[in-house]
Amino acid sequence: MDQFVIQGGTTLNGEVTISGAKNAALPILFAAILADGKSTFSNVPRLRDIGTTEALLRTLGAEVNWRGQLLEIDGAKVDKVLAPYELVKQMRASVLALGPLVARFGKAQVSLPGGCAIGARPVDLHIAGLEKMGATIRVENGYINAHVEQGKRLHGAEIFMETVSVGATENLLMAATLADGKTVLENAAREPEIVNLAECLVAMGAKISGAGSSRIEIEGVEVLRGCEHKILPDRIETGTFLVAAAMSQGEVLCKNTDYHSLEPVLDKLRDANALVEVAQDSIFVSMRGRELQGVNIKTMPHPGFPTDMQAQFTALNVVANGSATITETIFENRFMHVPELQRMGANIRLEGNTAYCGETEFLSGAQVMATDLRASASLILTGIVASGETVVDRIYHVDRGYQRIEDKLSKLGAKIKRRHN
Repeated sequence: MDQFVIQGGTTLNGEVTISGAKNAALPILFAAILADGKSTFSNVPRLRDIGTTEALLRTLGAEVNWRGQLLEIDGAKVDKVLAPYELVKQMRASVLALGPLVARFGKAQVSLPGGCAIGARPVDLHIAGLEKMGATIRVENGYINAHVEQGKRLHGAEIFMETVSVGATENLLMAATLADGKTVLENAAREPEIVNLAECLVAMGAKISGAGSSRIEIEGVEVLRGCEHKILPDRIETGTFLVAAAMSQGEVLCKNTDYHSLEPVLDKLRDANALVEVAQDSIFVSMRGRELQGVNIKTMPHPGFPTDMQAQFTALNVVANGSATITETIFENRFMHVPELQRMGANIRLEGNTAYCGETEFLSGAQVMATDLRASASLILTGIVASGETVVDRIYHVDRGYQRIEDKLSKLGAKIKRRHN
């Protein structure tokens, strides 16, 4: 199992090119199931989760090929509706095959999902929404079995989601594109990745309005065709590199990104006393000659502060001046990085869903264990600024969401190497 070996005490400087967003690419690749034709996607990140998605799509019968930097998926070749446990267990986003399969074929058998162990994240909202659209669903033997009456399709419905769920919004949005009649999603998630998915579906021929708001309306169509679509830049990867610059007292320019999707993160970096400058497709952060200040964080659904940046800001608060609190409202078990940071000397106290960060006297390298995707990023960033050597185990987590993060960090001056055990 691979490890990262990091020699700490370095300052990060330079430019980094941001990859396409994993959280946009995954639902968009599954949307190819809906299309009766070939779709071509650009700016797709080369990640572990993307590879899992490719394998699952091939299992369903799709033709999947890389053409240079373009990923082609022929949804017309899909002829199976079983998403097996062996693949779904590797990535909980695999449940996003459910809506497209039921919408196009009238049936689906999808294993209950896996992925990061950061809370229950049940699929109840996905199931309830599809049932409102006419699907009959049973959950048994670890699988979601869904079907509509022979010869019929899903039908439009008014669906109010009791809690804001990105995954449920995506699944129901995709399913509604091929349903008979109009579907309204109330209390929908508003993330930029959902807007990007809707743009892709519209390019396929779907009729959608309101994506990016809490009310999305979809008028079902008879058939969707293949399309060409570009995945938006990864705002979480961008935020991770900006925090790395601030923590290391350096300055970094992130290229191929979009500041509009990162306003809550940029506001908190400014609160931390970083210099932040934005341009059309780049963001610059500098901490040279500045003192890093702790910042209070409360995660919220978009457009609030993203939960996927919580662990990185926990690490930032560890090296900042003053005390600060981090409150997690999205997931109930997303502080598994805290005990690992404490092994490095971090002054953090956990009470319920809040982490209290005090000033840390000394951070030293240690052997630590990544427990999920963003937790692993926080450990890497802390290792870069800590004194001595840090070894991060179980880095397959980071490979799920960051494209060769060690190469990008090395170009900025970090002393980080991947070691094969």
